[in-house]
Amino acid sequence: MADSTPDGVERRLPTDEARELLALTRDIARREIAPRAAEEEAAGHFPRELFTLLSRSGLLGLPYDPAYGGGGQPYEVYLQVLEELAAARLTVGLGVSVHSLSCHALARYGTEEQRAAHLPAMLGGGLLGAYCLSEPNAGSDAAALRTRAVRDGDGGDWVIDGTKAWITHGGIADFCTVMARTGDAGARGVTAFLVPGDVPGLSAAPPERKMGMKGSPTAQLHFDGVRVPDERRLGAEGQGFAIALDALDSGRLGIAACAVGLGQAALDEAVGYAKERRQFGRPIADFQGLRFLLADMATQVEAGRALYLEAARLRDEGRPFGRCAAMAKLFCTDAAMRITTDAVQVLGGYGYTADFPVERYLREAKMLQIVEGTNQIQRVVIARHLVGPESR
Repeated sequence: MADSTPDGVERRLPTDEARELLALTRDIARREIAPRAAEEEAAGHFPRELFTLLSRSGLLGLPYDPAYGGGGQPYEVYLQVLEELAAARLTVGLGVSVHSLSCHALARYGTEEQRAAHLPAMLGGGLLGAYCLSEPNAGSDAAALRTRAVRDGDGGDWVIDGTKAWITHGGIADFCTVMARTGDAGARGVTAFLVPGDVPGLSAAPPERKMGMKGSPTAQLHFDGVRVPDERRLGAEGQGFAIALDALDSGRLGIAACAVGLGQAALDEAVGYAKERRQFGRPIADFQGLRFLLADMATQVEAGRALYLEAARLRDEGRPFGRCAAMAKLFCTDAAMRITTDAVQVLGGYGYTADFPVERYLREAKMLQIVEGTNQIQRVVIARHLVGPESR
């Protein structure tokens, strides 16, 4: 069944519960998120209270098992919620996506005892997560990470030393899913750990000074003799890199949905302005050249939405979705960059000022082409599915 939202977006939602969730999300976005977005982004304010509200509203654990406090929703519903949040403010939509990514390793690879002990607070208890894979010298080549975890005695604590980089929620997260080297060089020597955000020896550098997304803190995290009991190891020793890649397949869909939300927000702003702005005695929306530009923008939004939802439905059916997820991340984020650029052009000089949101949308869209695997890496992933790995 297709439902038309107040902004005209047609959504095919599977259940009445899903429709209620989208209505709740739009209400929160309209009342609590969008009115504060411009001011708080300009001030670099992270809206932690909004994440508390989203947690209490059941929106932070949507794709996870209700037995542990999750929402039990399919990915096609969860991603449309993300899209709505990102359209109101990307810092919030991306933050929910990163939080969900941070819960993935425990939810999928943790033991029953680990899930029961930690997941309820992570999914619905107001906690906020960070995902720690990248390092200063290990970005696209994540398997080259150097942060090391060493056992202190037989079967006792692990001691983690090293630096993680480009960490969303760095310095404010309540827990971190951390990939650390426990064996030899390469992908097979990495293990995953669930690390409390307040553990001794864990500290954050000052947040990065970014082009956009100023309300979302991104920082290096330093691990200096951080002790973690073996009970917080997730999965088997040496399984961590596979766990990380598995999480990123789903995380890429979150970024794609956020990109579509940002593109939709830019399109809505451009259409509204074009109807009101008058030149040569009539609205600029009457001019064919501008109409064609808006039509292209709308087509890219709809195509991106269809692509990320196709990948989500493959995931929900338990079918391979990694190639489609990479395509969705690539297409949707490139489209967001084009759409936001064109939105600035529609508004002309006004679009280049901070008095209108499209200049912020443009700066934010650039980040989406980089985060959780650059779009060049997505092309590598897609090509490997098509023709196999590169010859060495």
